[in-house]
Amino acid sequence: MITSKQRAFLRSLANQIDTIVMIGKDGLSADIEKQAHDALTKRELIKCKVLETAGITSRQAAEALSKPLSAEVVQVIGNKFVLYRKNQKEPKIILPKAARR
Repeated sequence: MITSKQRAFLRSLANQIDTIVMIGKDGLSADIEKQAHDALTKRELIKCKVLETAGITSRQAAEALSKPLSAEVVQVIGNKFVLYRKNQKEPKIILPKAARR
């Protein structure tokens, strides 16, 4: 689970990246899941877009895709959403430390 400070940091990074996963009329197929998995493994942070023909909202797609990939939904805006999953072997993104309570 990521904190709100870490989520804000990831959102700022996501502004600069391109959309690499497009969900179309086939919805969340195994191919989309594999594409997202491979991209998360390589990049840790990905931006996805849900096309109007998909028949699901971006929020539904983000939740449905994040569960099998063990990813965090960072942000959902309009028809786009951002997912994050730390690469345990080769981390590329260093998150800010969580504040102590």
